[in-house]
Amino acid sequence: MNPLPIHRYRFNCRAQEPLKLNLYSGSMLRGAFGRALRKSVCVTGMNDCKACLLYRQCAYPKIFETPPPRHCNFQQFSQIPNAFVIEPPPMGGRQLAPGEYFSFNLVLIGRAVADLPILIHAWQMALKAGLGVHHARAELIEVVFEPGQAIEQSIYRGETPNQLLPTPVFTPEPLPETDTLNLRLETPLRIKHQGKVLSSALRGRDFLIALLRRYYLLQEFHASDYQAPDFQALAMQAEKIQASHQLHWCEWDRYSNRQQQKMTFGGVLGTITLNGDLAPFLSLLLQGQWLHVGNKTTFGMGRYVIMPQPSFG
Repeated sequence: MNPLPIHRYRFNCRAQEPLKLNLYSGSMLRGAFGRALRKSVCVTGMNDCKACLLYRQCAYPKIFETPPPRHCNFQQFSQIPNAFVIEPPPMGGRQLAPGEYFSFNLVLIGRAVADLPILIHAWQMALKAGLGVHHARAELIEVVFEPGQAIEQSIYRGETPNQLLPTPVFTPEPLPETDTLNLRLETPLRIKHQGKVLSSALRGRDFLIALLRRYYLLQEFHASDYQAPDFQALAMQAEKIQASHQLHWCEWDRYSNRQQQKMTFGGVLGTITLNGDLAPFLSLLLQGQWLHVGNKTTFGMGRYVIMPQPSFG
């Protein structure tokens, strides 16, 4: 596989005013982040980024609304994947009192890893401006690199705002060879076929091709030395992978500031078991735990974890 740097950071925060977390707070965080990032880097104040002379140089579109390439030999893109994922707090509505702590994760991909200082500043502005419909203020306490991993390390603390420690080198341990993997969906998954989100009809091929496409689009537009894989051969191998699952539908309402209306979102939660010759896909499946899969990944949707394999004897 072509190299693609992927880092996860946990942002530990403290509420300063009563803060309501909805069933799924990914869109709330993404909206606050986008507004703060634009405010912190925009120098022209234009309403339409695409009409701005700095459209292809500005950090805001580069990170939040990645421009399509000027020329592409194979395909014309109206939208390409952004190089970040916001992983919201665990699902479930709750009310935070002033002084209570909460956390969310930010995954940076490819060249976006180098933008971490800008993004920390944007999150500080977003929290200070306030979250949710009531703009509840909060503060950033700490940023932790690769939470939950053996190399977990605090790299930034709000009490020393001018100090950002270097990002350590991290490579996940490879998966052992296996012909069965159990995946648990941590956030709703949306993989579409003919305009409909797949649930009981989800096949192993659907999951793997969606993940494969996402990985290599990110690698092409946000990394270096892109070399297209043999997609046809991988698709043929993916056809042989069987999937069994226990899935249920989950949906919630969110308000879109851009469209000025309430919208209903949904996806499937549960477990997926993949069976077959998984060797060509093990590295991809490992990194997919950081990348997410399906639609609305920047909201944090499509997050999965590989469940431990049962041991015998």
